Amino acid sequence: MSENRVAVVSIIVENTDCSEKLNALLHDFGDHIIGRMGVPHRPKKISVLSVVMDAPQEVVNALTGKLGMIEGVSAKTLFSKY
Repeated sequence: MSENRVAVVSIIVENTDCSEKLNALLHDFGDHIIGRMGVPHRPKKISVLSVVMDAPQEVVNALTGKLGMIEGVSAKTLFSKY
């Protein structure tokens, strides 16, 4: 595996019925998660999450890909240079 990098995974949840799947997936990657913050936007009935990770790029990409397979969830990642 490659060297660890710090990354932020930004997640928008448009289908709150998938929260259990989302939380289970984040739990599976918990060893690599430094912290997370979720903000509900009740008027639009969506939630916005930021997940900060310290992990190999392949692990972060695996999480992002699995998140994208959950209906109603969008995810994008920003990597640090270090």
